[in-house]
Amino acid sequence: MTSTKSKVLWGIVTVLVLVYALFPVASILSTSFKAPSDLTNQRFLPSPGQATTGNYEQILVGDAQGLFLTALRNSIGICLIATFIAVVLATLCAYAIARLDFPGKKLVLTTALAVSIFPVISIVTPLFNLWRSIGLYDTWPGLIIPYLSLTLPISIWTLAAFFRQIPWELEQAAQVDGATTWQAFRKAIVPLAAPGVFTTAIIAFFIAWNDFVYGISLTSTEAARPVPAALAFFTGASQFEAPTGAISAAAIIVTIPVVVLVLAFQRQIVSGLTQGAVKG
Repeated sequence: MTSTKSKVLWGIVTVLVLVYALFPVASILSTSFKAPSDLTNQRFLPSPGQATTGNYEQILVGDAQGLFLTALRNSIGICLIATFIAVVLATLCAYAIARLDFPGKKLVLTTALAVSIFPVISIVTPLFNLWRSIGLYDTWPGLIIPYLSLTLPISIWTLAAFFRQIPWELEQAAQVDGATTWQAFRKAIVPLAAPGVFTTAIIAFFIAWNDFVYGISLTSTEAARPVPAALAFFTGASQFEAPTGAISAAAIIVTIPVVVLVLAFQRQIVSGLTQGAVKG
């Protein structure tokens, strides 16, 4: 009986959490199909016969096409490059922290944690002035470098915890068979660390993909402006019309890659997180 009550209770809690988490997404999805004249009503769903795909047409083939598609290309390119660099650097750093004994090892982890919790808004102004003076303002490298400050610390922490779970004997056995330290790392450790590396890459990509502060502050044209920042520049058909529908449609499209990645690789993500959390 106790087990049944516990399952029912957990089921209710799960449903409540799902409703709480998914209701905003459902609301945005509903708004994306509303016509401008239908946005002022209090209905959750579009009025009968008023549902339209005009908002999606506006950002994909209409007036906002250039702004949205260019920003989408920027976001994909910048986030992939930032994620790749962060994962490569974090893999080497985390391996050294987990395997090597050197002075200042704890300081590296502490610094990474401090950087990850440092308020982004406090460094935007000096970074803006620096980027303007050295020519990185409104460029892809000008966003990739700051994105590393967001993605690299969490990547180091995640991978360091994961590398600690890999048995040291595997690497020693590879070296006994004649492999160098680099060969043992590349052929014995990296394949075993693949779930953790993949999980870290997904998390880093999400962090970079969702950034707004750097995107809006360090760009001024469509040359490097990412999607979250570009949404702030959407306009309605007139100065008196808010682009609520178009922004909602863009938000849904931007969310699709994230949802697809999570659904497609949820097993690898769960495997990477749980293996890195279990103490061996």
